[in-house]
Amino acid sequence: MHTELSEQEVLRRQKLARLRELGINPYPAEEFTVNVTAKDIHENYERDKTSYKSVRIAGRLMSVRDMGKAAFANLQDASGRIQIYVRRDDICTGEDKTLYNEVWKKLTDLGDIIGIEGFVFTTQVGEISIHATNFVLLSKSLRPLPVVKVDESGHSFDEVVDPEFRYRQRYADLIINPKVKETFVKRTKMINALRGFLNDIGLLEVDTPVLQPIPGGAAARPFITHHNALDTELFLRIANELYLKRLIVGGFDGVFEFSRNFRNEGMDRTHNPEFTILEFYVAYKDYEWMMRTCETMLEKAAINANGTTELQVGENTISFAAPFRRVTLFDAIKEYAGIDVANMDEEQLRAACREMHIHIDNTMGRAKLIDKIFGEKCEGNFIQPTFITDYPVEMSPLTKKHRSKEGLVERFELMINGKEVANAYSELNDPIDQRERFEEQVSLKDRGDDEAMYIDHDFLRALEYGMPPTAGIGIGIDRLAMLLTNSHSIQDVLFFPQMRPEKFD
Repeated sequence: MHTELSEQEVLRRQKLARLRELGINPYPAEEFTVNVTAKDIHENYERDKTSYKSVRIAGRLMSVRDMGKAAFANLQDASGRIQIYVRRDDICTGEDKTLYNEVWKKLTDLGDIIGIEGFVFTTQVGEISIHATNFVLLSKSLRPLPVVKVDESGHSFDEVVDPEFRYRQRYADLIINPKVKETFVKRTKMINALRGFLNDIGLLEVDTPVLQPIPGGAAARPFITHHNALDTELFLRIANELYLKRLIVGGFDGVFEFSRNFRNEGMDRTHNPEFTILEFYVAYKDYEWMMRTCETMLEKAAINANGTTELQVGENTISFAAPFRRVTLFDAIKEYAGIDVANMDEEQLRAACREMHIHIDNTMGRAKLIDKIFGEKCEGNFIQPTFITDYPVEMSPLTKKHRSKEGLVERFELMINGKEVANAYSELNDPIDQRERFEEQVSLKDRGDDEAMYIDHDFLRALEYGMPPTAGIGIGIDRLAMLLTNSHSIQDVLFFPQMRPEKFD
């Protein structure tokens, strides 16, 4: 990255030096006490004008309209923007007019962070504003912000949309694109609703290891690192499932964790190598209970984030109102791929994939072939929230066998807007069956499937102590946030998505 300073950057550094010559610290350490926000003033001033006769507000200077001995400017704090009115003789009451004539007019730039003291009034054109009686420079901005045009109502109509800039310099994106902050506020409201729901039903929030000796709980390629003191390989977790189930063995009836997971796989608009999953496990429940719980919880999350269950997602209107539709995996494939895979062996599935022009390779076993058919031919058709249920046993090495359907397991995936958002099981608690499933995964790894699971001997030992019947689920927080904020890409709901490193000279 070329680091030669622009003309504007050089000029701002010259202003910085001049401020110091005047004895003004451009980065003061003293506290500036704020007693009001822009949003508070806009919402409450007309109703209670007496409370705004002495206000202190701080924020970033976003625009200035100079009128000689006075100026109107826009100040942006964390809550929004408000107009300020700065008049020379009000902030310079004595003979010395340096604070206005030089500091305000010549040495202050757009992007600077300032503090304002004054009182609120309404201009002749009816705009609520702050009449400044003093201002202080709190942080000098040395890099100019990209120019964004804003109309009189505060609407941005020339937003910076270049994703390379927006994702790499999220701090600047948040400053100049107001809607970006709304996305992340909604994400937090969504997470608060999920956490509150789980707290209300009596689950305990816990933390489990990020560095793990075995990458378990999912089928994925891990990141590998080395611990010097132990002289051993460790893996960044791909899932926290096996640790949470250890806690169920230990006697907790219900646990949950918002888990940061890492998978060394491809990147696209729905995948980032670092992502957030909510997993929770509840003893003495099954996947039927989990479906009812999941749809109720997501309905509340939608309402908390948006005030409604009816959301616009791209071109689709999606209803998060419970209950959600349920379709078995085999019925979904029959409906959209036109074949019955229930009794097909591996070779028949390969032939079907070739006939449908679905790309496959020799490392794929029966489970991955079925999953590939569903992904290519079916998944995108499920726009409204739909539980896809009852998967083949080969596809689900951690799931209890179905109570009434031979060869299947009690599992569901939640599809919304054509993508998987959640994955849940009646958890396998038979340690002998679990060991056999792990061993089948090892045979797949030997065939070249680098996403197949490892044998976790400690987890098997835990199961041998006895785990009660348990329901568990993993919910993709980033994908759910995409839906509830109507965001096209996972990068839009991550503050700092993964990108290729920049090169600095």
